[in-house]
Amino acid sequence: MLNKEYINGVYLVIGESACGGKDLESIVEASLHAGLCCVQLREKEADTRTFLNRAKALKSILKGTGIPFLINDRIDIALAAQADGVHIGQSDMPYETARRLLGPQAIIGLSVESWDDVKTAQNLDVSYLGVSPVFDTPTKTDTKTAWGLEGLSRIRKASKHPLVAIGGIDKENARQVVQAGAHAIAVVSAICSAANPEEATRALNQAGF
Repeated sequence: MLNKEYINGVYLVIGESACGGKDLESIVEASLHAGLCCVQLREKEADTRTFLNRAKALKSILKGTGIPFLINDRIDIALAAQADGVHIGQSDMPYETARRLLGPQAIIGLSVESWDDVKTAQNLDVSYLGVSPVFDTPTKTDTKTAWGLEGLSRIRKASKHPLVAIGGIDKENARQVVQAGAHAIAVVSAICSAANPEEATRALNQAGF
């Protein structure tokens, strides 16, 4: 298992629908210079070949940077693109199956949307928990009620895993989210929709860490 020190900082979740027609590769290239701890490719609408091609392109950009590259949900894409791991939700492939397919060294993050999810995860050797969502957000419409800062703090006290907070996080609330217990803050629109992704990433780092 990889060590978990990489779960510390700004975690970029990127996909074509979130980028408003902008080039994914250029956003990642710009952002990594301002400090990213992880990059996840999330494509809910792309066909398999398009998804794989984008994954390979981002993997190439991140090669040698030390920044882990993860795939959302799709174990097959992660394997084909030689990604560092996956992020899975409660309705995706079960953790135990994903671990068996990807091997002991793969990074596997797991979303938690209820307290039962948090308790169940205590018995799993996941790499981190995705606390989803912290705040209500239009990019996370298929989840349960937002955790809020109090919920995030409660998970931090109870869980043995590093926490990646996602949902409605920007430079205005990043510090509060980190103080409440997040080891890393995952963002989509705060970087993907920014006029200058590098400046946006730097601002998030300065605000939260």
